[in-house]
This record gives sequence, structure tokens and C-alpha cells, in this order.
Amino acid sequence: MKKCICLANYTGNPEIGCRPECVLNTNCPQSLTCSRNNKCVDPCIGSCAINSSCHVINRRPVCVCIDGYTGNPQLSCRLIQPTKRNVSTPCWPSPCGPYSSCKVGEGIAVCSCQPGYLGTPPMCRPQCLVNSDCPNNRACIKEKCGDPCLGMCATNANCRVINHIPVCSCNPGFTGDPFFRCLMPDKCEVVQGRNACNPSPCGPNSECKDFDSQPACKCLPDYIGKPPNCRPECTSNSDCPGNTACIRSKCVDPCRGSCGAFALCVTVNSVPICTCPSGYSGDPFRACVLQCKKKS
Repeated sequence: MKKCICLANYTGNPEIGCRPECVLNTNCPQSLTCSRNNKCVDPCIGSCAINSSCHVINRRPVCVCIDGYTGNPQLSCRLIQPTKRNVSTPCWPSPCGPYSSCKVGEGIAVCSCQPGYLGTPPMCRPQCLVNSDCPNNRACIKEKCGDPCLGMCATNANCRVINHIPVCSCNPGFTGDPFFRCLMPDKCEVVQGRNACNPSPCGPNSECKDFDSQPACKCLPDYIGKPPNCRPECTSNSDCPGNTACIRSKCVDPCRGSCGAFALCVTVNSVPICTCPSGYSGDPFRACVLQCKKKS
């Protein structure tokens, strides 16, 4: 007697359907977010700089420099060094948090979110960071929920969005590659027999092979997912963990080749931060030079 079981990392009734821990952020508790491997994880991991604290609000990591430090809490928090020349003002250091502006009004700090950002200081945030922050018919493009169909399809082709992914198809009466060119049948090459892959039903970033007039679809090399939803590993840094960056559609360590000789590098929120180690000085993006001790 055959017995059905769910695959590793999947749950549910195998007789009905097995599912991953999460597909969208809304499948996770408010303090967690859905990672690319379909696991509910802490979004604070790798999101904030050294000397900053992180707390999760509606599944988003919010970074704040700890007391006595100032700067961008997602990149670098530095120790406040008061001098006689510095006059304390309500906006220095800024109490407004990231993505915000601070202005002094009647001796107090007046905080507001920067243009294009939502929320209320110190919880200002972009409209989106990943596709799942947007409706299914929109995608996260430069931290805005936009139409992913714009400029994607060929002339005489139609575009519809399926789970944030643009899917092109030739208009009725036309045939060809909907991402390249759709033509009237009498203007196309005459092909002997029916080709199940012309036009391709596999969607973008995929390849189609005809087996006995049946299409066999698979994603192109270096693309993930399943047709018709093949996609690159990433399109922006927000698709990657905080300790990597999106480079040529891959989540990789941005520290490689970013810093100068003898410099140290750490990645904070997908940005490489170069510093000279103790006993060295100079520009860490060019070269760190050993400091010579003065003879007494």
C-alpha cells in the first residue's frame, strides 16, 4: 500500500496538498518575514549597522542608533564627539529615524517623512521593499509598486501580470515570440508540422522544447522558479539578505574587490563598509597604511 508524505520543509495533508512554511509575508507572524527559501525569519538579521538597535514593525526592520551614537543606522552609527564649537540643537543628532527630515521649530525638533516615503517618524518606510509588499498585479520597482508590464512585451503583444511577474502573449491572429516580435501568420516562416513551442507557452526567462507536439518548459540557466514564473535570483538589493547585494542578478558578497589593501570590510544592509584596522590609517577604499610609532 502506497503512503504519501510531504517532502522535507513542507507541511500539510499529503493526500490533499503540501505547502511550504510561507509564500507571502502575510503567512508569517507580524515579527517575521517570508524569506526566499519560504521560511519565516527575523528581518532584523543583517539589516542594521554596528552600534544600532533593530525592532520589527509590521514585518519591517526599523534601525535606530543606540544612545550616544549618530548617523544612518542602516549604514554606520558613529560615536557623538561633542566639542566646544558644536552647539547642541534639537535636530543633532536627529531623533526622527531613517527616511525622515528634521527641522527646528520654536526650539523643538519637527520630524517628517522624506518625499515618497510612508508612515510617521521614526517609522518612515518606502512604499515597498519586495514584490510581496505590492498587490499581485504590481511589482516593487525602485521601492515603488509599479506596473511590471511597461516596456516588457513586443508590438502586437498583450501583457498580464501573474503574481508580480509580467507574462506576454501575442494578440489574437498573431504569432511569434511575444517578448521579441509578433507577426501575422502569412508574414511568418512556414514551418512543417505543428510546433507546440511556437508561440512559447512557457513565459519569460524560460525555454521550450517540443516533444510529440507537447511543450516541455524549464527555466533558463541561472533563473529560479517554475515556468511561467521563472525569475532571476534578484533584481534589487531588497531581494537579497542584508549581508549580500544584488550584482548581475545574483545575491553575492559586495565586499569582494570593494576595499583597498589591508582594509577590513563588513556588509550592512547590502552596502560594503570599508574601515582601516587598528594601527592603520588612510582611505580604506584605496589603501590602509601602517602607522609608524613615534620614537620617544
